[in-house]
Amino acid sequence: MKKTKLLSLLLSVIFVVSLLAGCGGGGTAETTAPESTAPETTAPETTAPSDGAYEITLNIASEPQSIDPALNSAVDGAIMLGHMFEGLMKWEDSGVEANGSDGTANNAALTYGQAASYEKAENADGTVTYTFTLRDDAMWSDGQPVTAQDFVYSWQRLVTPETAADYNYMIDCVVNANEIMAGEKEPSELGVSAPDEHTFVVTLVNDLPYFTEICAFPATFPVRQDMIEAAGDQWTFDTATYLSNGPYTMTAWNHNSEIIMEPNQYYYDVANLGPDKITFKLMDDQNAMLSGFNSGELDFIEDVPQAEIAGLIASGDLKIVDYIGTYYVCYQTQKAPFDNPKVRQAFTLAVDRTYIVNQVTQSGQVEAGGFVPAGVYDAEGASGADFRTNGGDYYAPTDADYEANCELARQLLAEAGYPNGEGFPVVEYLYNTSDAHKAVAEALQYMWETELGVTVTLNNQEWAVFLQTRKDGDYSIARNGWIADYNDPMSFLDMWLTGGGNNDAQYVNPEYDALIQAAKSTTDPAERMQAMHDAEDIIIGQDWALNPLYFYTQKYMISDRINGMYYTPLGYFFFTYAQPNA
Repeated sequence: MKKTKLLSLLLSVIFVVSLLAGCGGGGTAETTAPESTAPETTAPETTAPSDGAYEITLNIASEPQSIDPALNSAVDGAIMLGHMFEGLMKWEDSGVEANGSDGTANNAALTYGQAASYEKAENADGTVTYTFTLRDDAMWSDGQPVTAQDFVYSWQRLVTPETAADYNYMIDCVVNANEIMAGEKEPSELGVSAPDEHTFVVTLVNDLPYFTEICAFPATFPVRQDMIEAAGDQWTFDTATYLSNGPYTMTAWNHNSEIIMEPNQYYYDVANLGPDKITFKLMDDQNAMLSGFNSGELDFIEDVPQAEIAGLIASGDLKIVDYIGTYYVCYQTQKAPFDNPKVRQAFTLAVDRTYIVNQVTQSGQVEAGGFVPAGVYDAEGASGADFRTNGGDYYAPTDADYEANCELARQLLAEAGYPNGEGFPVVEYLYNTSDAHKAVAEALQYMWETELGVTVTLNNQEWAVFLQTRKDGDYSIARNGWIADYNDPMSFLDMWLTGGGNNDAQYVNPEYDALIQAAKSTTDPAERMQAMHDAEDIIIGQDWALNPLYFYTQKYMISDRINGMYYTPLGYFFFTYAQPNA
């Protein structure tokens, strides 16, 4: 997901860095069930509302791209959606402290959400059927029951071409999904059904080890057909039509200012919810964020000014936790001069990643030598080396080899017809408004101009505009970031399929496509992973379509007023059951 797991779903297993274990199997149905010294400017004292209500104010990002579950493709939007909607599965507090959180956050674990249970069975034709039984007390925020048909409609809507969902491929494992997305079959032919109000049946082409995680992903959340048909693409803008089935419901959206949520009184666990009101302030100015936190206006922020990072980490006020993701540069591969792999390789090699992580970002990030980040499991799961370790580096990512990398970069640029940068057009680097992204952009600009002899200009845009510009391909080189949607290399690789909704590089390679499809069509762990290693060899090692800079960490500051937040390394923070500290 833009920056904005399990063999048989051991629901009590804690998600520390990863949960994915490998493929399920067996020919009989199986039922799973859960067991059940810095300035004193941080963590300010604030007072509760006079009526005794517990209200918290957070800043995750600026105006979201979309709060339609099918159309959102950013982490910030997913965090908001995760408070208002609930899928068949959900994330819950594991009770185990998150690494690096200093006790301010616990890890999350996968458990049942709107589903009370499920059964899985292999079919004679090799397909796999999941039969979910919904909770009897699952309700929409207007008091109407959540039905299996709501899921049928929502999953069909996700793959309908007219929806144009970036994440339609998230359920391409479902029978007929690919044919529907290609316009070859009708949405009604998707391999989902509702035999009755409480039974939702999904048939997969073949089993996926991460399918239950997909069932907790925002794109698969249910939405109300009657509201969408009544209001069209405006349904998310009116609280009367923006009905949700999760713990909270939106009571106001003041655009470019705030989104306000209050408990969904029909939620099955409403009696145990935490805050009486959650306000998401919408801003991307790091100085304003830190100022708001220090004044007590904000109880939680995800970002701070670059100049403050080192001091806040040293004081312990800025927390750094695990994050499975990659910060990278995206090339527009269909436009000159970046339609030439040698040019792309040259720009990739002429980056001093060690300088960026040590002097610019300063938050414990690690130089990236490939696209799939550290911490993503390979075929042996938790017991073996991860995908990045087994895959190795496609170039030397540290400063020890930077001079040699730059020498090769200049040679490649000359072979592409631009000796010492002569004749190379002025190119623009696009990034979204942020001091942090600006600092990285300026470092890249200096490196490319100094080492390659080219001219690079910088252009920043507000988040929503930036996303659309990049999606439209109206750029040469652009900032990008990807966070795992589930812990499997596929989360980083299938987005680059030809015509994919998140393929902002407009990358096309039939051999790559075939390898990804091969990985999706086998349940053998070793075969799956080898196909994905081969695919990464092509997109990075051969075509140089992407320029990975570093592997993410997640930073945040949290007020003493909040206790009980939990988090997944997929980037999701949950305040659903937060309570005031005693």
